[in-house]
Amino acid sequence: MTTMLARPAPSASRTLAAGIGVAWALALTAEVVGGAGALGHDRLLDGGGFSAPVAAALFLATWQVMVAAMMLPSSVPMVRLFEAVSAGQDRPGRAMAAFVGGYAAVWTAFGSAAFVADAAVHAAVERISWLAGRPSLVTAGVLALAGGFQFSGLKDSCLRTCRHSAAFLLPRYRRGAPAAFRLGREHGLFCVGCCWALMLLAFAVGVANLAWMATLAALMAYEKIGRHGQRLVRPVGWALLASAAVVAAGPGAFVLY
Repeated sequence: MTTMLARPAPSASRTLAAGIGVAWALALTAEVVGGAGALGHDRLLDGGGFSAPVAAALFLATWQVMVAAMMLPSSVPMVRLFEAVSAGQDRPGRAMAAFVGGYAAVWTAFGSAAFVADAAVHAAVERISWLAGRPSLVTAGVLALAGGFQFSGLKDSCLRTCRHSAAFLLPRYRRGAPAAFRLGREHGLFCVGCCWALMLLAFAVGVANLAWMATLAALMAYEKIGRHGQRLVRPVGWALLASAAVVAAGPGAFVLY
């Protein structure tokens, strides 16, 4: 009897790490070659030489890169747990793809909603001359919204769920790709629930500012999986509120939208 040694399939966590690395590499490349600004949501909304369908497609592609770079790192513990739990079912790779797909679908929906809302903000600024002359107020409003949300009960509730992977996943786990997609979607909803306001800041800067992206990504990851992440929530809220006050009172040079 001949024994054949098959090459082990790469684990989902290694594949996820590779995807995160590729996302950051793409963001860095876009900044180095000067293409990040052209793919910013503001340029796409203003036309940027693209038709509306092409602009929307470019935004969604850029948004996927941002989600992979900024949100997937904080979901690594959940992915590892799902991989371990689902290893015994038929086609575990298919189940994992469905789980990650459900998660990505939620963030894609959020990004699309943010894009539409931002278009409405741009339209309002163009119609209101007083606001058009004070664009920093929009930035201050986004900072204040993100800061205020840090003190909300919804933030605390969703963050607690995201921080306890086993307590979330094990009671909800079912076999099969459809169940995995629903589970990934539910995980994505809790993830959006605790991070949507901070991701609005990331949405505002896009891939044009890697320092902002890296800072926000590290912050959201530490809030969710860091040892003292819960203690960081309110100090960050105060810092964002203070930043909003400074931007609102300043000369208007710091504009995100």
